Order: sequence, then C-alpha cells, then structure tokens
Amino acid sequence: MMTPMTPKKKKKTAPKRPKPIYLDCAATSRQKPPQVLKALVDFAQNVGVSHGRGAYRAAIESNELVFGTRSALAKLFHIQRMDRILFTKNITEAINIALKGYLKPGDHVVLSGLEHNAVIRPLNKLKAERGIEYTIVPANATGRLNPYDFEEAFKPNTKLVCLTHASNVIGTLTPVAEVGALCAKKNIAFLVDTAQTAGVVPIDMQAMNIDFLAFTGHKSLLGAPGTGGLAVSAKRDLDSLIEGGTGSNSDKEEQPTQWPDKFESGTQNYWGLAALRAGVEYLLKNGVQSVFRKEEALTQRFLSQAEKIKGVKTYGLLSGVTGGRVGVVSLNVEGMDPSELAYELDEKYGIMVRSGLHCAPLAHKAIGTYPIGTVRFSFGPYNTDVEVEKALKALREISQKV
Repeated sequence: MMTPMTPKKKKKTAPKRPKPIYLDCAATSRQKPPQVLKALVDFAQNVGVSHGRGAYRAAIESNELVFGTRSALAKLFHIQRMDRILFTKNITEAINIALKGYLKPGDHVVLSGLEHNAVIRPLNKLKAERGIEYTIVPANATGRLNPYDFEEAFKPNTKLVCLTHASNVIGTLTPVAEVGALCAKKNIAFLVDTAQTAGVVPIDMQAMNIDFLAFTGHKSLLGAPGTGGLAVSAKRDLDSLIEGGTGSNSDKEEQPTQWPDKFESGTQNYWGLAALRAGVEYLLKNGVQSVFRKEEALTQRFLSQAEKIKGVKTYGLLSGVTGGRVGVVSLNVEGMDPSELAYELDEKYGIMVRSGLHCAPLAHKAIGTYPIGTVRFSFGPYNTDVEVEKALKALREISQKV
C-alpha cells in the first residue's frame, strides 16, 4: 500500500525591497560624477604616494595633485592665497582648528542659534578651559536671522563671529555677506561653516569678508569622505592644532611656521584629494548656480505638496519663498515619532532620510522641535522629479494610517 506523499511546504520569500531612493544629501552626497570616481582610482593605481617626501616621478605627480586641488578650491571660493588653504579630514576638524587656534583666554564670540555641534561643543570646551564667553543670536521659527542682532551682541572683547551659511535642519540661508560687512567694520574675525552650501551656493571669500571659511569635501563638493579644509584670510593668524612631520624643515625639531606646512602634519588623504579636485573641477565647469537651481526646483516641488498632506507638519520657510533655502526640508507626521517615520520610509518604500536632532539642537529649539527632532529630506543634483513624487506618495500613505 502506497503512503500518500506529504506536499512540500513552499519556502517563504522575503518581500522584495523597492528600489532605493537616497534623500539624505545634507549628510553626504551618495552619487558622484564619474570623473570623481575615475580620479580616485587613477591616483590609487598610478600614483599612490605622499607629496613633499621624494623627488621621484610619482612623488612629483602627488605634489601636482595637492597643488591642483588647492588651485581649484581657490577658484571656486575666490581665495587670494593658495597657501592659506589647509586640508583636514572634515569640516569639524577645520572648525576646531579655527576656534582653538585663534581664540585666547577671555575672548568673546558671537554665534547664531542655528549652529551645529561642530561649533557649540568646541566653544563649550574653550569656555571651560580658557574662559571664553559666547552670545547666541536667536533665529526665528523659519530660521531667519537679523544681521543687526549680531552687531547688538558685539562687546569690547568680541574677537570672532561664527555663522553657518545654511541650516542643516531647515535649509534656511543666513545673511553671510551682511554679517561679514559688520565684522569687517569692527575688525572682528568671521568664521563661516559652509557644510550645506559649498558646491550649491556661490561663495566669494573676499566679497563676503570671510576670514575663516570651513568646508567639507564629501557633501555638495561631490568628493570622498575624509576630506575638508579651512581657508584663512591673510590678515588672520592661527596656532597649529597638531605638530609633526611635514616633509619640510626636517633639520629642525620645531614645527615649521610657513603655511600650509604649519597645519598639515602627517600623511594626507591623497585618494580623497584626487576625488575632491575632480568634484570641484566638475562644479567649476558646470556652474554652482545650476546645481542650486536644480535643488531649489526639487525642494519647491516637494515642499509645496508636503504642506498640503493632512497630518504633516513642515518647518522653515514655506514653499514659494525662492532663493532663501538650500535643498533641506524637515517635517513630522502627527502621531509618529521621527525615528518611526524614517524607519517605515526605508523599510517599506526604500526612501533613505535622517531622523532626530541632526547634531543641531539649537536649531530645533528655534523651530520648536526639541527634543524629539524631525525627519529630514534633503535633495542633491542627482535626485529626480520621479523620486520626489514617490516620497510624497509615501508620506500620503503613511499619514492616512496614523
């Protein structure tokens, strides 16, 4: 007698994930121009050595890379002296070099209520260690700042003003040129954090009276992680943050005093610099303004529809206000924690965004979202209208379920 066969159980297959959509460009640019990746690989395969350490052909090519990267950055930011461009591993290091290398015991600093922790945390350490003071100029709920509030905050011992060029939480552009003019009139040094604007908004270090211009390579400059820098005006001096081998003045046990050697001890990230140079040259060729127009169009398209979704609360400037923000939009869905919303967007729709306080608690206090934070959508030059529509569709579906 034959025993009936037990039917085989079908294997459960995991649901197919949707095609990923990257909308976290304020954190880093995920897609790079082909020439950026090519430059990185070419250097790694064909050069791959340190600059300033040898007279052989590959070392000379490395020297040319470093010179060429400084030259491209000088053109992009209108920097007068290339030797005043200091390479760092990120913008946080650049800001630390400016703050810790410039401020002395008893100095007073003025900063905006939109600043990132890259400014606030070093200042608090300097407050504890050197007795520096600081005054915060508040922003309104849309991130707007009155430049003359900075002037009102000046004291006889004010030595520095710190200002982010655009909020990494709500994208609002700040009055850099106006504040720079006020600083120049009082001979107060001016530090600008361009993490959200370098490569998107035209920046002229001279016209804006910027003394310390901090930038990062991996965001809108379209370069690789681990790159950044600080451009310093000729009228300001700094103490070095670290000391060591520079490939110059090797007969002396003291740190070189010439720029940029004074600040660039140890081996540089040459692979990253190759990518950074290619990214900056791409922007010089295609125009920073064209990137701004693309991102502004995507932001306006997204924001104008997100504002209409029931249960969705957007922050910052309303749609229709053109020229006042970069491609960053923060929002919340009523009844949902930001982290829960971000998780569902990724898990169900493949949409990558950031949730939380975005390392900028001051900005969240200004817009009324502290301590829970927001979900941040941020757009880059490689995003499309189709991706914006998919993000809006996801928000509509999620908000209807809450």
